[in-house]
Amino acid sequence: MKTELCNFCLKSGILCSKCQGKLESDKVSEIDFTVARLLLSLEEQYPSLQDVHFRKAVEADRILAILVDKGDVPRLLSHGGKIVKALGEKTGKTIRVLEYGVTERKFLEDLFVPLSILTINKIWLPDGTTETRVILKRGRRKRIPNVNATRDIAQKLRGMTLRVEFAQ
Repeated sequence: MKTELCNFCLKSGILCSKCQGKLESDKVSEIDFTVARLLLSLEEQYPSLQDVHFRKAVEADRILAILVDKGDVPRLLSHGGKIVKALGEKTGKTIRVLEYGVTERKFLEDLFVPLSILTINKIWLPDGTTETRVILKRGRRKRIPNVNATRDIAQKLRGMTLRVEFAQ
């Protein structure tokens, strides 16, 4: 697995001066360190994780969003979802796997799975800021994701302020 932190630090749990500097400068967070260690520990059991480039982890409410490079999502979701399930069991959170470097629409579609997005609009406010309005199609049997947590994740990962609405 590739990450900002060196493998020695992840295996030992003790940070070298270079990785400690990254932690202090907020280039990586404690959650990044914890998730990277968990992914590294699962690497022996699931060899497909060796090619995954882990970027960042963010938590909001009971959801842990893991940001990986483009094309790495299928590797994390492979093995019948056992990797994500193992991460969820070890952290006690619901896991969302998102891609790094994708379009805003793709990011939002991944964030709101299993719901489908009908419309995405930009709203320019008088104070000069923008909000992204997302209108979701409410399915009959589909579980509605925690909207507040998804707003927090979008803000932390992409700096987006979301306004979420549901259509009938």
